[in-house]
Amino acid sequence: MSGKIRQYFSDRKDDLRDFFGGSGVVGKFILALVVVYLLVALVLGMIWSSEPDEFSVREHTRAVANEMQREPVTGFATTATMIRIAETMLNKPGGYLSNDIAPPGVWLDNMPNWEYGVLVQLRDLARAMRRDISRAQSQSAEDQDLVIAEPQLHFDSGSWALPSTEAEYRRGIEALRSYLERLSRPDQPDAQFFARADNLANWLGDLETRLGSLSRTLGESVGKASVSDAVSNINPDDPLSEDVMGEEVKTPWTKIDDVFYEARGSSWALLHIFRAIEVDFRKVLNDKNAVSSAKQIIIELEGAQGEMWSPVILNGSGFGVLANHSLTMAAYLSRASAAISDMRDLLSRG
Repeated sequence: MSGKIRQYFSDRKDDLRDFFGGSGVVGKFILALVVVYLLVALVLGMIWSSEPDEFSVREHTRAVANEMQREPVTGFATTATMIRIAETMLNKPGGYLSNDIAPPGVWLDNMPNWEYGVLVQLRDLARAMRRDISRAQSQSAEDQDLVIAEPQLHFDSGSWALPSTEAEYRRGIEALRSYLERLSRPDQPDAQFFARADNLANWLGDLETRLGSLSRTLGESVGKASVSDAVSNINPDDPLSEDVMGEEVKTPWTKIDDVFYEARGSSWALLHIFRAIEVDFRKVLNDKNAVSSAKQIIIELEGAQGEMWSPVILNGSGFGVLANHSLTMAAYLSRASAAISDMRDLLSRG
């Protein structure tokens, strides 16, 4: 009996040797599959890393209005644009990548940071619409759809399942669609969009701090002295004493492209939002002589979306031989922030 057992295992060993050994056909086949998979993942990664194109806000607004068979009332352009921005974030090539757990999405970091920049602007505008723009005064009730849309867009951006981020954001998009449907119906007076100077100024105030923070982080690509440390080193008793600058603050080289693409995503979303504001807040902008400021903001945001000719984000010293993409982006955002400050000043005047 034991001899038969030994013979059985000996035969199985010969079978395994024939299967894996000698020619190495199976090993080569597995290696070929891995190489093909990596090549496909590489190509997909390059395609998925492409930023979405700009779209015409006015043409999109007209198309949505025609599809709904409604007149584009005040607020229609801004709401329709928010929906289009959110859908682009979710439906672009590769879909939503920030919560991917499998290659090639899990290897990519530029597009998830672009998505986060877009998401921040959507969240801020949704909050402004729920808090101010859809309400006549501080004692007015919140809009029933914006109460759903605003927190849905604040859902965890990295949740893969149970529930998935995409499902939660789509619920927010559906709430915005419902708000747009009610806003454009004359028999639904409870849906409102108050295109007033104070409402716009409140949102611009939040936006100015966002752009200021992004510009500062972009500028730290080449290193800057810490302002807080420099101030703390001043001797108030001796004004002639030499100032001791603080420790240098510099963005880690592994994070430079992350900050850059977050800024690209923010500027892409803001470009379309300001084009919509031009439509919905046109009367206010004309009354406050703020049209030129709005145009200036759009021009700077268009510059921030310039074509990228380099396959990598360059980080040369400010006056060095190589370009510094972060400083270029910071310059555009800083000028946009300055124009926003001018617009807020104009809107606050009687």
